[in-house]
Amino acid sequence: MAFDSTPVRDRPLADAALGQLFTEARTRNAWSDRPVPEALLRKLYDLTKFGPTAVNNTPARFVFVTSPEAKARLIPLMGEGNRAKTLQAPVNVIIGMDVDFHEHLPVLFPHAPGAKDWFADEAGRREAAFRNSSLQGGYFLMAARALGLDVGPMSGFDPAGVKAAFFAGTTVEPNFIVNLGYGTDENLFPRSPRLAFEEAAVVL
Repeated sequence: MAFDSTPVRDRPLADAALGQLFTEARTRNAWSDRPVPEALLRKLYDLTKFGPTAVNNTPARFVFVTSPEAKARLIPLMGEGNRAKTLQAPVNVIIGMDVDFHEHLPVLFPHAPGAKDWFADEAGRREAAFRNSSLQGGYFLMAARALGLDVGPMSGFDPAGVKAAFFAGTTVEPNFIVNLGYGTDENLFPRSPRLAFEEAAVVL
């Protein structure tokens, strides 16, 4: 077999891979009882962490809720319509944002020693934390699908309650929650329409 010397960035993914990540992937509302091993969760994070963020600030923090005890704390904090599927999913992931992410910049962005001082303003720091943790959440969803997992992102929960139950005494606040595992077709809605290029984009 001949070695392909084309740089990876110049080799588009095959249609099957694009289907797994985008065109055939679905948000799942029901889940099999197939477990997700911790080793796979660690691999998932190790892929996610390479996604780009502003000055490599990587503010996202991840709580993998797997135990019955942790689920018992989370389920009452979910919106009523999200409780059953959150209970059924083998893993629930609370994606949080550290609003004091700048404390890590001396390590994460070492070639700019003064980077921490760029985020002295709390309001600006909070905005950066939200934007970049949301980016990381998107990377997380794609990394999960790349590893053969299904996802169900949700925003229907009690943020103050989740903060108190899982991030008390820290500078981390919840952004959104993802159900994770191996989905089934139960309660799977028909795929919703998407906007056409001409409705959502412009080339200038």
